[in-house]
Amino acid sequence: MKISSIPKPCLEAFRRGGVIPAQPLALNAQRKLSERHQRALTRYYVDAGASGLAVGVHSTQFEIRDPLIGLFEPVLTLASETIDAACAGRGQGILKVAGVCGKTSQAVKEALFARAAGYHACLLSLAAMKDAEIPVLIDHCREIATVMPVIGFYLQRSVGGCPLPYAFWREFAEIPNVLGIKMAPFNRYQTLDVVRAVCDAGREKDITLYTGNDDNIVMDLLTPYCIRTATGPREVRIVGGLLGHWAVWTRKAVELLAECHRCVREGAIPPSMLTRAVEVTDSNGVFFDVANGFAGCIPGLHEILRRQGLMPGIWCLNPHEQLSPGQAAEIDRVQAAYPHLNDDDFVKENLSRWLM
Repeated sequence: MKISSIPKPCLEAFRRGGVIPAQPLALNAQRKLSERHQRALTRYYVDAGASGLAVGVHSTQFEIRDPLIGLFEPVLTLASETIDAACAGRGQGILKVAGVCGKTSQAVKEALFARAAGYHACLLSLAAMKDAEIPVLIDHCREIATVMPVIGFYLQRSVGGCPLPYAFWREFAEIPNVLGIKMAPFNRYQTLDVVRAVCDAGREKDITLYTGNDDNIVMDLLTPYCIRTATGPREVRIVGGLLGHWAVWTRKAVELLAECHRCVREGAIPPSMLTRAVEVTDSNGVFFDVANGFAGCIPGLHEILRRQGLMPGIWCLNPHEQLSPGQAAEIDRVQAAYPHLNDDDFVKENLSRWLM
């Protein structure tokens, strides 16, 4: 499957820059999949205006791949079918992104399944190969790219990522079937490594850059990069976000991205947008439990969705993953401090329909 095989509206929306939530996993009190709530989440993202959905990624919980749990294929299939049903008759579609991880044999197997299930691209995690040398990593990425379009993923080390230097990204950018790169090292230096590598490869028009830097979302979206390459200056921007953070309050994320795009078009950034950047970062720090080393990052997202009625509870496949002490109170704080960032009214208006 090549990039040219992606439906034109989905591809164009991705290139323009959009909101791609990383889908959480809805479980009941027995820690079994709640298909009703899982479908509701997908319908929520479609109606909120997301241009894509990433499934089988960190927010979906990597434990779904455990043979004793066996949820990887059912969850990806459920999301794909629900997207198709939700978009039918609207003349729209959204980019289906499958999380793919593991060493090469596992990653190829996951990519083959995702392709068969109707996914358009894979978000390729290299966490399982953190000890591999760059040539081995590049060969791995090339192998997956023969199966389907690849979105590169620079994952921060604190949640299992590995250092990926400029030299890696410079070679990665040469792989023909690379659709984009999600940059989530939570590090300005390492983010710049990716941007510079793409520009030095002359691929800035072919490889679309998305932020996953939850600590810097708005500023990533507003910042122009002018990279001086051997063949002259090249300009590029980070145009969208593929984020766990945008799995909650998604309608407002869509509005925020539209504001960022408007600021870019008009060439003016009002001080209010800089203030918004701080508010979003503060909220993210609470949702992702930065104070406790991200221990409650998945339950934090679940708690927001539970309060809205989109999830039945905050249960995770790993029973040790829970809200950290004081995290619920911090969620109360940011909800009260930034009411303009939540989409509670939008969810309330549509929840019963999504849960049908």
